[in-house]
Amino acid sequence: MKTVDQYNFSGKRALVRVDFNVPLNERFEITDDTRIRAAVPTIKKILSDGGSAILMSHLGRPKDGPTDKYSLKHIVSHLTTAFGTEVKFATDCIGADATELAQSLAPGQILLLENLRFYKEEEKGDVAFAEKLSKLGNVYVNDAFGTAHRAHASTAIIAQFFPTDKMTGYVMQAEIENAKKVLDNVDRPYTAIMGGSKISDKILIIERLLDKVDNLIIGGGMSHTFSKAQGGSIGNSLLEADKQDLALELIQKAKDKGVKLYLPIDNVIADKFSPDANTDVVTTGQIPDGWEGLDVGPKTIELFVDVVKNSKTILWNGPLGVFEFEKFAGGSKAIAEAIVEATQNGAFSLIGGGDSAAAVNQFGFGEQVSYVSTGGGALLEYMEGKTLPGVAALEG
Repeated sequence: MKTVDQYNFSGKRALVRVDFNVPLNERFEITDDTRIRAAVPTIKKILSDGGSAILMSHLGRPKDGPTDKYSLKHIVSHLTTAFGTEVKFATDCIGADATELAQSLAPGQILLLENLRFYKEEEKGDVAFAEKLSKLGNVYVNDAFGTAHRAHASTAIIAQFFPTDKMTGYVMQAEIENAKKVLDNVDRPYTAIMGGSKISDKILIIERLLDKVDNLIIGGGMSHTFSKAQGGSIGNSLLEADKQDLALELIQKAKDKGVKLYLPIDNVIADKFSPDANTDVVTTGQIPDGWEGLDVGPKTIELFVDVVKNSKTILWNGPLGVFEFEKFAGGSKAIAEAIVEATQNGAFSLIGGGDSAAAVNQFGFGEQVSYVSTGGGALLEYMEGKTLPGVAALEG
């Protein structure tokens, strides 16, 4: 697989698939620009070689064509600041406006195309749509790892129109290299921390990790299904009732494979799902009716932190509680701090995208771990051993 370091972009118009699907507030201000900052080195390499860059991305999930709320025009001024140069904007991603602006780009200039998902053809992986996009540039760079698990027109189909001039950007390259570090030849002890709300979202990755890790920590909403399956009372906590047998199977599999499985031993509970809820701390499995577990408790934190601090390889995917509410951020913050300490002591730590990345950045630790992935679903599928269409297209 070719990388941007192996290519000279002098005089080239590079068509770059980026992942600028960033969160915006009601004033259309970016609340987390991690994905934009991650793309800067790739774009700067293209420009410094003497090339120009045409950026294509999606934003949100527009259902009915062009929608102001999902227009990429809202991020143009932020991009201009991030790249330190003017970013032009095409009001469409194909058609006359996009073609004219693309062809008139001088070396060192950047053009952002309008939201790809304003066309249904993007998500359908339409070949004719991909061909229209391909005509805007003469070299293709995929730097959108976060969408690499989708066979969309701009991530997988388009590569066929660049048989020799297609490659990964720095983000895609780093994502794959860092994912491999927690899959192959790891330093031990190796600890995986799995949080989030549903076992069903993580079942494949948990099963694969049981063949690789020494310790598996489970927290977040999914831990209540384990608790209920073992006969505990979970009140109004999150429950996947049909996954209780699966939870028991995973407990047995961990035992059979010699993996130490750590589940919460106490919980911070609330009388409603709200930042101003009344709270209490109870032993896991003893949550009263009308209350729900929204974080792990102090004894659990102590247990989990001790395991993490003594690890040499750490994978964290999914928060341990509702970290968006300060009252229920204690478990996730303590784990993040323990990961930082372990990293400072020589461990390799990978934070697995999505809410885990948001949490670690919210706590201000993003620069103090080994790598923060920008791709939640894509990273999980890669680690599950699945072929990612966006990666396979660059290899072919």
